[in-house]
Amino acid sequence: MAVKHQDGHHESMIDVEDALSKILSVFSPLSTQESDILRTNGMVLAEDVISEINIPPLDNSAMDGYAVKYENIKNASFKNPKSLKVVATTAAGELPYSALSNNESVRIMTGAPIPTGANAVVPFEETGDEINCTSSNTANEVRIHTSSALGKNVRKAGQDVKSGETILESGTVLHPSHIALIASVGKASVKVFRRPEVAILATGNEITKPGNKLHQGKIYDSNSYGIASAVMEAGGNPTIVGIARDNFESIEKKLDKCNKSDLVITSAGVSKGDFDIVKDVLSKNGTIEFHSVRMKPGKPLAFGVLRQNGKLVPLVGLPGNPVSALVAFEQFCRPAIRLMLGHEFIPRATIKAILDDEIDNQDGRRIYARAFVYKKHDEYHVSLSGVQSSNILSTMAKANGLAICPENKTGIKAGETVTVMMLYWPPEVF
Repeated sequence: MAVKHQDGHHESMIDVEDALSKILSVFSPLSTQESDILRTNGMVLAEDVISEINIPPLDNSAMDGYAVKYENIKNASFKNPKSLKVVATTAAGELPYSALSNNESVRIMTGAPIPTGANAVVPFEETGDEINCTSSNTANEVRIHTSSALGKNVRKAGQDVKSGETILESGTVLHPSHIALIASVGKASVKVFRRPEVAILATGNEITKPGNKLHQGKIYDSNSYGIASAVMEAGGNPTIVGIARDNFESIEKKLDKCNKSDLVITSAGVSKGDFDIVKDVLSKNGTIEFHSVRMKPGKPLAFGVLRQNGKLVPLVGLPGNPVSALVAFEQFCRPAIRLMLGHEFIPRATIKAILDDEIDNQDGRRIYARAFVYKKHDEYHVSLSGVQSSNILSTMAKANGLAICPENKTGIKAGETVTVMMLYWPPEVF
C-alpha cells in the first residue's frame, strides 16, 4: 500500500480522535484491479461504467397478448369487438415481425420484440383468445374486446439504459442490484479498488492454537480468529501468521512474513509488563507514533510503521485482552481497512437509548461498554450485557452495541440517555 511516512515519536495517552487521525493519515485507497463481477460485492468501483447498448435493445412487449395498430382498435369494446387477422407469433429472443399492416395482429409473448408498424399490445384476457398464453395458437383471427391506448404495454428501446449512458459512477459501493445492472449491459468484469491484505499475529508464551491440546497454564488464541473475522466483515483479506512468543527474535521472525501485507495487526505485547515488547520491536524496526489511548477497554494500543526490505507497512498493536482487542479494532482498524477499500470514512451508526444500568467512569477515559439495545414502547433501551472486565469475552458476544460514556463524565446513571455505537442490527432493534 501507499504509506504516507511520518517521523515517529513517543507520546503519553492520547484521545481516541487523535489516535484515529494519526492512524488514518498513513492510509489511502489501494491500487485498482479488474475483477470478475461475482467477486465485487461490497467493493468500490474505481471507474465509471458506461453502457454500450440500449436496454431493452428493441421495443418489446410488457404482456402476453397481441401486438396491434392502436388506430385499428381504438373504438373496440366487449359489445363491439374488433376482429384482426393473426399473421404471426413472436416469442422473446426472436426477431420482430417486419411488416404489420392495417387490421393485422401478431400474437406476442412478454419480452418479445414489437413488430414493425405495431404501437400497442392487448393482453390475452382482453381478447377472444381462449387458448392459454403458453400454448400455440393456430387461429387466423382474434377478436379484441377493449380499446387500448397508444403505446400501452410497449416497453421502449433504451427505456432502462441508453447506449453511451454512465450507469454507475466511480466510487459506487457495489451491491447485488449494481452487479445485476453491470451484467445487464454485458460486462463480465469491472475495475475496483483491491481488498487489503491484512496479516494477523498473536503474541504470548501462554497462547495455544485452537484444535491443539491445552496444557496447564495455557489459553487458546481467540484474538486471531476474532480479528480475522472482523477483517473479513470489513472487506479485507486476513492471513493468520501464527503465534509469536514473548521475545524479540520470535516476534521479528513472524513480522518478516508480513512484508507483503497492507496492514499488520498484532495482539498483546503492547502494555507495560516485562514481556510486553511488541512496541519495542516496532521502535527498533520502524517508527512508533503512540502506545496509549484514552479509552476503556483498549488503553494499551500501539501504532507505527514497520520498515521491511525497503517497504513501509503500518502496524496496529492491539491489546491482549480479547474484548479490548475487538473494541480497539472497531475504533481504529476497521476505518483503516474501509479507507484502503476506497470507502469514505463513515463511522458505525449511533443511536440514543435509555440506559437500564449504571456506567461508572472514575479514571477519565472514554468507556465503550458492551451492551444490548432493544426496543420498548417505540423507544430504544440499552442494557449492559454483563461483567465489563476486558477479559470477559462472553459479554462481548452478547452485545449488539457499545454504550459510550465520554471521558469528561464521571458516569451515566440508569434512566439517562446514552449514545450507543451499533455493531449489529438484530430484528428486535428495528
